Amino acid sequence: MLFVRELQTDERQALDQAANNPSLDWSQRARIILLSAASKTVPDISAEVRLHPINVRKWIHRFNMRGLAGLRSGKSPGRPPVFSETQRQEIADLAHANPREVGSAFDRWSLQRLREHLMTHNIVGSISAETVRQILLD
Repeated sequence: MLFVRELQTDERQALDQAANNPSLDWSQRARIILLSAASKTVPDISAEVRLHPINVRKWIHRFNMRGLAGLRSGKSPGRPPVFSETQRQEIADLAHANPREVGSAFDRWSLQRLREHLMTHNIVGSISAETVRQILLD
């Protein structure tokens, strides 16, 4: 059976505060650790916090290895960017340019026209209008 290691006084105080503050992103994780410290089993904790037992085990292991820091959210690496900063800047610069000045036959950019121009002029290989919109919002 998996249980959390013995809690230090300052850890227990921090966990109690976090568990009672649902606005914190690690409130549920703090509850998991406190329940484990109270000798509740992983299946019991899982049912109480409505989290899969695999995730309950993960948080107990992380706390046992890293303490409170292991419960806080870190930056997730996520998916790597598809477009380089240079490409993103070129897209933004083009959107601010007059379409006629770059050889297009219209007065204003639409997302679709901008998308087509980017691909036909090999600024990007492929891009959706939605991705163009998101880049311009950044």
